Amino acid sequence: MLDRLGRSARRGAGEFLYSLGFFLSVVKESVLLVRRRQVGFRVLVMQILFTGVEALRISAVVAIAIGAAINLIGSSLLAEFGQSRLMYTMLIIVITRELGPLLTAFIVIARSGTAIATELGGMVVAHEMEAYVSVGVNPISYLAAPRFLGVVISMLVLDVYFNLFGLLGSFAVVQLIKPIAFEEYFRNLAAVLRPGDLGMGLLKALVFGVIVSVVSLYRGFSVERSSTEVPVAGIRAVGSSFMLVILADVVLTTIQYVG
Repeated sequence: MLDRLGRSARRGAGEFLYSLGFFLSVVKESVLLVRRRQVGFRVLVMQILFTGVEALRISAVVAIAIGAAINLIGSSLLAEFGQSRLMYTMLIIVITRELGPLLTAFIVIARSGTAIATELGGMVVAHEMEAYVSVGVNPISYLAAPRFLGVVISMLVLDVYFNLFGLLGSFAVVQLIKPIAFEEYFRNLAAVLRPGDLGMGLLKALVFGVIVSVVSLYRGFSVERSSTEVPVAGIRAVGSSFMLVILADVVLTTIQYVG
């Protein structure tokens, strides 16, 4: 039993060190990609198009629904205690700090995390990685770095986009319940909005983007020979990304409120 536990611990430590080295390699090649303006920029643009632009519609629908739900629930509960103006504080905290980056990360995981892992896994099985290496092209530089940057940039943009539509959805519900002028509504929001709220939301989006992209890339490159490993890589990428994103959210929220 002790011997088995020891082997498991050594295997886990080895995998951790390997994944850390992979992460550092991706970051290094991403910096070089920006500085050298390599051919990987085409892959970067395509990744932003898929992860960011093509996710705008579903992000808008989810954001409007969440904003409307928060307003409906909050307006009925807070009115009972005569604290209706706390609705604006609730909207900023829930959408900007918490649900904005978290739900955006879930959308990116579901769409792009699985796509990246399965695409790279399929390339490994088809020996395309070996072909890149044989002609002197670094797969990390050409395949991983652009996808890493594309996912991170898309996460930041989608988070801002989610916040805007979440607040617009809330405004639409306000008009149905208790009509209010557009200027007054957003003036009340601006009165409770703090730079720290926007900063924490963007920080979470940045961290979540790094997590989702690196985990998906790592799972894709971890495929070895069999085509049956490809869907497994996609499933593992989704599971690991969800777990790490939630854990990171708890840690950052704890630091924000306790620190």
